[in-house]
Amino acid sequence: MNKKFAAITAAVAGFALMASAAGKVDVSKLPPAATKSGVTYDKDIKPIFQASCFKCHSEKEKVKGKLRLDTLAGTLKGGENGKCVIPGKSAESTLVHSVARLVEDDAMPPADKGKPLTKEQIGLIRAWIDQGAK
Repeated sequence: MNKKFAAITAAVAGFALMASAAGKVDVSKLPPAATKSGVTYDKDIKPIFQASCFKCHSEKEKVKGKLRLDTLAGTLKGGENGKCVIPGKSAESTLVHSVARLVEDDAMPPADKGKPLTKEQIGLIRAWIDQGAK
C-alpha cells in the first residue's frame, strides 16, 4: 500500500470514528502520541497509573468500575464498561478518552481525586497503546 493511499485511509477511518461517536468524543483534542519507541506497561505506564489511578483502580481498595490498572492483565481486561484499551488504536481507547478528559462525565482522575494527567503522560499512554499495549 502506498503512503498516499494509507494516509487517505487513515483520515477516512478517523472521520468515521468521530462520526460514530456522534460528537461525544472529539479525538482531535487528544495530545499526540509520544515518539518514544519500546514503551512498556511495567517501565513507562505503571508509574503513571500508580501515581494517579491506583487509589481507585487497584487491589488495595474497592476497585471502582471493576477496572484494575495495577496489572497489565487487569488493564487489558477492562472493567464493567468493557475493554478500555484497544491495542494499536489509542484514539479509539476509552482509557485515553478518560485521562485526556474528553468526556466530562468520565474524566479521570476525577477532580476531587487527583490532578489531571499531563499531555506528556497522555502521549506516552497513547504511544504504549499504539505500539500494542505490551
